[in-house]
Amino acid sequence: MTHDLDLALRDSLTSAADALTTPDDPWPHFSRRETARRRVRRVRGTVFAGVLAAAVGVQTNVVPLPSWTPSIAVAAPWAGLADAPTRGSLAGDRVWLDGLRGHIKGLRDSEGLWEVAGRDRIRVLYAGDIPGHRLAIALVPLRLGVFMDWTVMFYKGPVGAAPAEMVEDGNTDARSPVVFWAQGDATNGGAAVVVGPPGSAVTINKGFTYSPQGVIDYQPTTASGANGVAVAQLPPSPVDPGTSAQVTNNGKVIFEGGIVGGWNFADDGSHEVTDAMLAAAVKGSRGPGLEPAILATFVQSALQDSRLSAKDVTVHLRWSGTINGQPAALLTLQPHNGGVLAYAMHGNASSWRTDLRLLLPADKADQRPLAWRVRANGSDAMTDKVIVVAPAAAAAVRLTIDGGPSDPVAIDSSGYGTTTVPPGKRAAVTAFAADGTTLPTTPVPLGSDFGGLPGASPDTRVVK
Repeated sequence: MTHDLDLALRDSLTSAADALTTPDDPWPHFSRRETARRRVRRVRGTVFAGVLAAAVGVQTNVVPLPSWTPSIAVAAPWAGLADAPTRGSLAGDRVWLDGLRGHIKGLRDSEGLWEVAGRDRIRVLYAGDIPGHRLAIALVPLRLGVFMDWTVMFYKGPVGAAPAEMVEDGNTDARSPVVFWAQGDATNGGAAVVVGPPGSAVTINKGFTYSPQGVIDYQPTTASGANGVAVAQLPPSPVDPGTSAQVTNNGKVIFEGGIVGGWNFADDGSHEVTDAMLAAAVKGSRGPGLEPAILATFVQSALQDSRLSAKDVTVHLRWSGTINGQPAALLTLQPHNGGVLAYAMHGNASSWRTDLRLLLPADKADQRPLAWRVRANGSDAMTDKVIVVAPAAAAAVRLTIDGGPSDPVAIDSSGYGTTTVPPGKRAAVTAFAADGTTLPTTPVPLGSDFGGLPGASPDTRVVK
């Protein structure tokens, strides 16, 4: 009977939690991307929903379990790294590696203290000196009561540091075939390390520009040898340089994307969104306008996401209005002599959601209609609703789904309109001038790709 009540209570609480919706604030996502001190929950809270109150002391490690007590594995680490030998300049220093294993501590989160489940089981994936630091990356078994899970933990110290001088510098999920670490600042630069399976080929791109053609031009790369590791020294930069990597194993790309970590921005005011910038941005905009604080928040978020400095871009508010009852905007950023980045957002100065991020060719960017899919409130699930914003030169817009016949989209005096596209279906919008001249066509992004640089994935760029 008690078990049935526990199940009913768990199901009731789960249903209530699922029904809650909150505005999507992208700042926590950006903050997690821009700091190396990431904390990863070992298991979801629902794992513990059925644990009886009498067992709470054991489950949170308040009451230690004997070492021989069997554990329940939440998940296993990715085998390609779990079975890999230690790499890096300290790979052959057994005394140093054993010292590090003895120095590694457990992790505490809201469920309790996750203790190291056997130091002899710790696998040091990488250990060595890199530009500015000594770095160690370890695959660590952690135990909380009867549950056991794995995490990748990062430890850093000064070049030549002893194990006791290494400090914990964040942790991440252990089920990825690739791990990476990156840090730096505006004055001294920094370093990036990527560790893939042994024998994989690794390249690190140390910077980028948004080209006028609407593609990302990456800076020269640092390539690994055959051991699946690459280390790159990063030059000083006032903003995150947008470091990225590609890892190929057995002829297949197993990772391609940004190397996110911690970058200390220059505190020289060059990233501040000024009143003059906002005044220039709203000239020629369509729609009722936005409160300056909200517009400043949206612009700052777009600058951070695109890794651009306020002093290096031109900002234009193309449209403002209301989405889901909240202030909304479509704005563009254009770095000097570069491509155009379009961002759609809605919310307020403290809580907002990014709906669109798209890199466009500079040519005729202001003549393009732009469209994005609407996600469900409090969820990343795509609905069939699509928002369309036409350029000022457009008198009409038509929608094409999967290359079929085009249908008109009704737009108001601000260029705003809505239509529907089934989730997963490819679609495009085309604008027409009053004299019937065809203006550019723009695809409707399929999903919500909000990782890495805009333009790094096919769903965040337009190349013609």
